[in-house]
Amino acid sequence: MICESHHCFKASRGGDSMLQEHQTKASLLEVCLVFLRLGTLSFGGPAAHIAMMEDEFVQKRQWLERGKFLELVGASNLIPGPTSTELAIYIGYLKAGWPGLIGAGVFFILPAMLIVLFLAHIYVLYGELPQVSFALYGVKPVIVAIIAQAIWNLGKTAVKDVPSGLIGGMALGLSFFVVNPLFLLMLSGVAMIAIKRAHKIKMNVFFAPLLALVDVTKNEAAQAAAGAKLSLAALFVTFFKIGAVLYGSGYVLLAFLWKDFVQNYQVLTSQQLLDAVAIGQVTPGPVFTTATFIGYVIAGIPGAIVATIAIFLPSFVFVPVISIFLSKIKNSAIASDFLAGVIVASLALMASVTWTLAMSSVIDWLTALLAMLSCIAIFKYRVNTTWLIFGGGAIGIVQFLF
Repeated sequence: MICESHHCFKASRGGDSMLQEHQTKASLLEVCLVFLRLGTLSFGGPAAHIAMMEDEFVQKRQWLERGKFLELVGASNLIPGPTSTELAIYIGYLKAGWPGLIGAGVFFILPAMLIVLFLAHIYVLYGELPQVSFALYGVKPVIVAIIAQAIWNLGKTAVKDVPSGLIGGMALGLSFFVVNPLFLLMLSGVAMIAIKRAHKIKMNVFFAPLLALVDVTKNEAAQAAAGAKLSLAALFVTFFKIGAVLYGSGYVLLAFLWKDFVQNYQVLTSQQLLDAVAIGQVTPGPVFTTATFIGYVIAGIPGAIVATIAIFLPSFVFVPVISIFLSKIKNSAIASDFLAGVIVASLALMASVTWTLAMSSVIDWLTALLAMLSCIAIFKYRVNTTWLIFGGGAIGIVQFLF
């Protein structure tokens, strides 16, 4: 998520439900066309997407006042899922009601899905060819550096006091063991509440669902040990679960994908996961369309469609729900503490997975040099990551040719 706390709301002018304010309506066709264009051009990740939407809807079209826009960004950060996609869904909901909600979300996601689907097809056909392999060979160290920068930037906001630091450290330690990411996120949220409000809350109310999640973890491990085949139904459930619980940057998705598809079901390798992330980085739109790539690799076009629908479906449900309960949620200290714990755990998951991926992508002196130079370019000179990715791919191809 882009905004790691609830301070976004303080920038807004208040208001209870977003649908209670009078807004100038737009036609469904206009909403769909503008989000189709944004979805086609929105390179650079969620922060860039939000900046493009602010320019489009606050400055150019003047559909929203700046305070209202900040309120929508804050609301999108309160719910799981891809922040920029949920912001698009929210704006569509405000401008054209339920049809706008569906149209904005679908047309913002559709360009990225189609591009990723095409690239996934090419990957399955030619991914083992030296030219493609060497291009990805140069891209993967750059991806590791990009994720490292995201962790650093988000961590400066998320780890803001001693409790968040302690819980982040605990989550980081546990993340290196066989721990279900969903369980770890829930545990960290509850732990934050326990630390800050133990004298006010009966904690057994919160730990009961965690015990149930332990059973889910055991069942998943048993399925993996038995070599269970991943059906389309299981693929849908797995991606729906991820879309319904994932807080933090889109890169936290890596932790869930690695745990479910690399470790538990063993239908992907770490290399394939890095390839999926690399494809997601060089295409526009939400990072969550990585699900399209993985679904195609596992089960072809049906898998790609099922995975994409499953991971984005929760967002289409959460947005109208949050608009109803927004005033209560944003004023809840308990909800704020819980989300603070979830966010630091998300960063811990990102860190552990980044370490694992780095071990499989930094394999010689050239990849080590690429990773180091990418870190310098990103952290010190703030070079656009898209150029770094293309540069890494070019270096990989040159290495193959010469």
